[in-house]
Amino acid sequence: MKKRCSIGIAILVVLTVLLGGMVQAKTLKISHVRPQDTAIDKDLRWFSDTLKEASGGKMKTKIYPASALGDYTVVQERVGLGAVDMACQPPASAADKRFQVVYFPYMVKSWAQAKKNYALDAPLRKVVADLYAEQGIHLLAAWPVYFGGIALNTEPVAPGDPEKSKGIKLRVPPMKTFQMLADNTGYLGTPIPFSDAFTAVQTGVVDGVIGSGAEGYYASFRDVTKYYIPSNTHFEVWYLIINKEYFDDLKADQQKVLTDVALQFEERRWQTAEADQAANEQRLAEYGAEIVSVSDAEIAEIANKIHKTVWPAVLEDVGEEWGQGVLDSIAE
Repeated sequence: MKKRCSIGIAILVVLTVLLGGMVQAKTLKISHVRPQDTAIDKDLRWFSDTLKEASGGKMKTKIYPASALGDYTVVQERVGLGAVDMACQPPASAADKRFQVVYFPYMVKSWAQAKKNYALDAPLRKVVADLYAEQGIHLLAAWPVYFGGIALNTEPVAPGDPEKSKGIKLRVPPMKTFQMLADNTGYLGTPIPFSDAFTAVQTGVVDGVIGSGAEGYYASFRDVTKYYIPSNTHFEVWYLIINKEYFDDLKADQQKVLTDVALQFEERRWQTAEADQAANEQRLAEYGAEIVSVSDAEIAEIANKIHKTVWPAVLEDVGEEWGQGVLDSIAE
C-alpha cells in the first residue's frame, strides 16, 4: 500500500513539474491595432525576437496585428481576464472613465515635454499603471505614437478657427474627450467604433476622422483621406500591457528579462517617434492628401478654448479632485 502511495506521489510530482514547464513555455499572444509591417508591428517583432533571445528561448510570443483578436476596447478587457496575454494599444475608457485623463486634448505641447511626462518615473505614468492594475493588467512599457490631427474626405473649413461652425461630421472615438474636442472646435462629432470608422467615411456617414494622427490615417484611412490637418489635437501613447496574474506568477528572473526588454522597446520608439510622425505626414501627401497648414498661433488659440470648455467637463466626468491632481502633476 505504501509502495503504491509512493509511486502515486512520484507520478504527481513529475506531472506537476511537466505542467509547470508547459506554463513556462507558453507562447504569449500579443494584440495590436495596425496592419502588418506598420511601425508598431515591426517594433513588436523586434520585441518578440529580443525577448526570445534574452530569455534563452523560454519566453515566446505570437503577434496578432490589425485587431485580429478584437477591437482594442474588448482586448483590454480580455487582457485583464487572461484571455489575451498581451497587447500594445491605446487605453480604453469603457471600463473606467478615468482613462480619459490620458486623452486630455492639448495637455502637452512638444515631444520633449511629452517624454518628461510619459517616462518611467513620471507621475502621469504611475497614474496609468495604477488604472491598469485595477483591471488586472500590468503595464510594461509606453509606446509614443504621435501628436494627433484631423483627416477629412471633404474640403476643410476654417481649420485654424475654433469658433467657426464647419458643418463637417467627424468620427470620434467613443469617449467624452474626443466628442467634446470635435464639438468645441466647430465640427459635428459622431462616436463610431474604430473597426467601423473606415466604412463610415467611405459611405459618407461622416466626412472625416479625429482621434488619430498621420501614422494612423496613413495605415488605416489613406484611401479616404483627401486632407490632413496637423492641429496637434492630443498626444497619443499606446501601452504594452500583460495580464497581471500571469506576470506576477513569473519567476523573478523572467520578470526582469521581460521588463528590461520592454523598456528597450520603449526607448527605441522615443528615438524614432518624432521623425516617424513627419515621415507619415509625407506619406499621406505622396498618396494624394493635401497637408493643411495650421500656424502655432492658431493651435494656441484652439488649445486655449479647449482648456476652458473641454477640460472642466471631462474633469467632472473622471472626478474633479482626482483629475485636477493629474493635470497639476504635468511637467512643463
